[in-house]
Parts: sequence; C-alpha cells; structure tokens
Amino acid sequence: MADMLLRIADVTKRIGRQTIIGGLDLEAGRGQVIALCGGNGAGKSTILRMIAGILHPTSGTISIDGLAWAKQRRRYAAQVGYMPDDYRFGAGLTALETMTFWAKLKGLPRGRAEEALREVGLGETGRKPVSSFSKGMRQRVMLAQALLAHPPLLLMDEPTNGLDPYWLSTFGELVQRAAARGQTVFFSTHQLQLAERLAGRIVFLEGGEIRYDGSGEQIRAGLGADGAEAAFADLLFNI
Repeated sequence: MADMLLRIADVTKRIGRQTIIGGLDLEAGRGQVIALCGGNGAGKSTILRMIAGILHPTSGTISIDGLAWAKQRRRYAAQVGYMPDDYRFGAGLTALETMTFWAKLKGLPRGRAEEALREVGLGETGRKPVSSFSKGMRQRVMLAQALLAHPPLLLMDEPTNGLDPYWLSTFGELVQRAAARGQTVFFSTHQLQLAERLAGRIVFLEGGEIRYDGSGEQIRAGLGADGAEAAFADLLFNI
C-alpha cells in the first residue's frame, strides 16, 4: 500500500490465560478512513488503545510512520489524536479550560483550543463547566481534543455515542475533512450503516481476530449481503 502510515504486525494481547487479540496484521495508508466493527468483547477498544500506546501488545509490533512507541515514545505520541469511549473530566473545569490544558500539553496556543471547540459546535458553551454537559456534548469535547494538533492518525473509540442526528452528520463532515487533509481516521462503531457511509474500509472483528477487511462494495461482492449490517450478520453466522 502506497504511503503507509500505520503498521500492525502479528500483534497479540493476552491477559492471564485469556487471549484478547490474536495475531493481528493490519496496515493503513495516509488519508484512509477505516471503521472497526464487531460485537461487545470483539477487541475493538483494545486494538485502539494499543495503537495509542495506552496498552502494550503481549507480542508483535505497532509502528506509526516508522516510529515505535517503545523506542520513540514522544515522537510516536505526537502522531496520534485519541478519543476514548469515555473520560472523567476535572471537577469544575470549563470546556475551554479543559481544552487549553490539552493545547498546552501539545505546545499549541489557546487560540487553537478555542478554534477546536468551534469546529465541534461548542464555541458558545466553552465557558460552561463540562460537568454540566450532556453525554453528546462531552463526546464533542473529546473529539475536539483529538483534532487539536491535526495529527496524522486519528483514533476514535465509539465516537458517535450520544450524538444527536445533526451532530452525527457533522461528525461525518469532520472525518471527511480530516481525510482530505491526508489524516488517517480509524474509528470503532456499532453503527454499521455509519461505517459503510464514512469508511473506505470496514474491518470486522470477532474474538480478537479479523474476519473481514474490505470496502462496502467488496463486502457485498464477497459475502453476497445487502449492506454492512446484513454482511456482518451473515459473516458471524457462517463462521
């Protein structure tokens, strides 16, 4: 694949005697949008956390633009914008204070923090405490921090949980703009119709292993199913 950004080679993750991820191989080029799909416990969050450097593989290697977390930790981390599926915000902090803190960590000016909040539709609410926000608004704050430094790789774990239909549409626009800038977007989701609409590649996981990796068109051609949701059901029933 031309202009490769992310390489995952024979990665496993075991906790005690339980294998969470088994022998994972995956590559992603710049500007790709990849949706990671699968049921609860399939390994989606574990994979994203390993790529982000929060968890470490039991074996195998992960590199971003040729950088390995163990050897080039600071440079590796600078390549990644990570949006977790949940986050506990500091008590009493406003959205702008929270974003300014993250911006300083990344060596960015306060103006960029304000701009990122505007990008996710929170420019008018930045001075309100995050503790007063709805689930969807807190998700947007986390999306803003992932977008802050325009990192080469965006990792988002269930980013659309709690978003209303309008912001689901806006999320899609933000993803498309990021990809147009050459950023690679890698997100997990249970919403298979969203995955099919936004992602050039859909990776189906089951039991910590890749069961299928391809475009929506390839899924329909290869599995003979009508759309990603039906394809995933067919795939699981035929394993």
